[in-house]
Amino acid sequence: MTSTRKPPARTLLDVDAAALPPGSAADAPHGSRPEQVYVRLRDLIVQGLLAPGSRIVETEIASRLGVSRTPVREALQRLQQEGYVMGSPGAQQSRLTVAPLTRDDVYELLNIVGALEGIGARGAASLAVAERRVLVRDLRALNAEFQRAGKVMPIDHSSLYDADQRLHRRIVEACAGPRLLALHDAVKPQAERYIRMYISMLTGDIRTSVYEHDIIIAAIDEGRADDAELAVQVNWRHAADRLSKVIAVAGERGSW
Repeated sequence: MTSTRKPPARTLLDVDAAALPPGSAADAPHGSRPEQVYVRLRDLIVQGLLAPGSRIVETEIASRLGVSRTPVREALQRLQQEGYVMGSPGAQQSRLTVAPLTRDDVYELLNIVGALEGIGARGAASLAVAERRVLVRDLRALNAEFQRAGKVMPIDHSSLYDADQRLHRRIVEACAGPRLLALHDAVKPQAERYIRMYISMLTGDIRTSVYEHDIIIAAIDEGRADDAELAVQVNWRHAADRLSKVIAVAGERGSW
């Protein structure tokens, strides 16, 4: 029987000191401190070290990072705009919490990632033949690495995710401009939150993912831009379907 007891809320002070060493942002040049705080907090959220539903308190963050509340406030505003943290209507900044992981959100989020990476795949398929050959060689090597990682027992989930991540990022970077890269950088880590949290329940059989990667790679190799874009979108749509089923079994996180 699954317990319905609400787990105690975590705050920044519950995070292991090694994950958030005091003064880690204070040593940065003043102008980069909001960025340093933003990156550190985003990484903690993505890696699950700040769990969905955890309360975020400005003063605690400032104390642990050895910075004033001003860069912390700027970083939290950015994180809230990007969907990593959220607040209740009318709540003060100190009542922000880490965004929950929900079935509704995973569909929207992963389909946005699919749309962005689909644009990248379309561009990749439109490259000159010589450039496509180099790209396709790299993508096939990454898909082979992904397949090997899925066959190792016990599965190294981190290595499996890393191979998949590098394959998709290679497609985007092949010809993307600064706007697409910036959007991808902002959204993709939010998808990573879901994958990292539920990956142990997603990796029983990766053959479908390997096959879908092959379809994407073949479309890029043959210069079929429409097919390449659609294949990436389908790959992410199927990932959203799989994650939604897993969340239905394992439960949403942080939405008590």
